Amino acid sequence: MMDWLSQNSAAISALTGLCTLLVWLFYAQLLYLNFRRQRQPKIIINRGFGRTLQARCVISNMSPEPIFIEHIVAILHTDQGTISQDLIDFEESTAKDDGADRLIETTRQGPMLSGSYNHIGTFHDIIGRVLRFHGLPSEDFQATDGRTLQAIELRVIAIYGSEDSPIGAARTFDLTMTSSGETLVPTRLTTKRYASHLRRRVVRRWIRALDG
Repeated sequence: MMDWLSQNSAAISALTGLCTLLVWLFYAQLLYLNFRRQRQPKIIINRGFGRTLQARCVISNMSPEPIFIEHIVAILHTDQGTISQDLIDFEESTAKDDGADRLIETTRQGPMLSGSYNHIGTFHDIIGRVLRFHGLPSEDFQATDGRTLQAIELRVIAIYGSEDSPIGAARTFDLTMTSSGETLVPTRLTTKRYASHLRRRVVRRWIRALDG
């Protein structure tokens, strides 16, 4: 046995070195994936203060760095198609001048620090704003032209940290009627993130649609 080990010591050393390298590569990959996961942007869209249309639409930045919000889009899904509007600017500004100190009263566009959150109004107000924009005042889930509201989708488009390519987040809530009234039911447990290379291409299509 000792003679065999002595005769094959070079091969054994090479094999041991290769196994050690593979182990180090495996752990390096785990560390890289963990680091990458921790550095990825994460925007959360949720409802707050109830489950009805009076609930607030809450947007949170759980990314490790600040984000700059560029667009907040509401899309109403109906039995006759979809209608949408960019909610980034307020309907009516209370600003008395165009100074930078009044900017917060005219638009929601701007930076959001890591760990911060804000609400953009109630779902009832958001739905009403989109319908008014399209000339469709409504009562409950029924618009004046007979279409029925089925779901509301919220999309956030932002710039993350020092990156140039936009990222996105989206979440859809079904509109259902229960014995206690209208209810918002999320279609999935978490907010869908658009931060990978392929999904950022989807976000760029969102932006082109808004600019078109």
